[in-house]
Amino acid sequence: MSIYSILSQTERQRVSDGEVVSILNGCESSSLQLVLILPQLGDFDSFEYAWWLRRDSERLSEQGITIRAVGIGNRTSGQRFCSYTGFAADCLFVDPTAQVHQTLNLYSGLSVRLPGFSPGLNAKLNLMFMCAGIGSPGTLAEVFRGYRGDARAPQLISDDEIVQAPPLPPLKGSFFKWAGGKGFQRPFELATLRLRNMAEVLTNWNTYIPNPAYLTQRGATFLFNAQGELLYEHRDRAILGFAADMSNPLSFLTNRVSDRIR
Repeated sequence: MSIYSILSQTERQRVSDGEVVSILNGCESSSLQLVLILPQLGDFDSFEYAWWLRRDSERLSEQGITIRAVGIGNRTSGQRFCSYTGFAADCLFVDPTAQVHQTLNLYSGLSVRLPGFSPGLNAKLNLMFMCAGIGSPGTLAEVFRGYRGDARAPQLISDDEIVQAPPLPPLKGSFFKWAGGKGFQRPFELATLRLRNMAEVLTNWNTYIPNPAYLTQRGATFLFNAQGELLYEHRDRAILGFAADMSNPLSFLTNRVSDRIR
């Protein structure tokens, strides 16, 4: 069975109204369908992916791209996620036990099991290992990129934006100009946004992570045309690895949209 067939036959609870419907409900007339299989809704990757989609939401809408996402959690998790990230609640579905991820054979993450430990405690231990790069290739390099800056990536914080990232004091975007200017990802810019996300999930842990057994589960990205043909896929293999090009996570859409227009 094709990936599109699996997804079109998969029903999950929609965050906006609590209805259990097909996750591709309402996508039938779309020329391009972007389907995100997110890890835990309290995961760094979920937060960052949603940030990029909101940043480019106008362009994606103009290009006729319909977005659907499935994340690990419950409806309460989804509501908090949408409130924090601005992701559209009618485009987000929740899967409390990561069944969609398992059906698609996505990477479940490091799976060291210590005797006497609960599944949730083992998952937390494995998550710590993965954050250190064990069973999570490229994670440490991506963490360092957040501190180092990236001339290939766009500026992430506008100069007049105020960023609240406890325990740091409120920072104005112009603060990052000391690193050499503007128009690119300055040192500490991405790290500051990640710190803000971390503060959000830690202060709302039980909401975002109702079941910690799936903390290490990774996600995927699939892009389909109107006929359900798979145009692009990326299967996550690491924490902070939700895109092939983390400098510009949505760059994979450029050629596909251009080809469709031609």
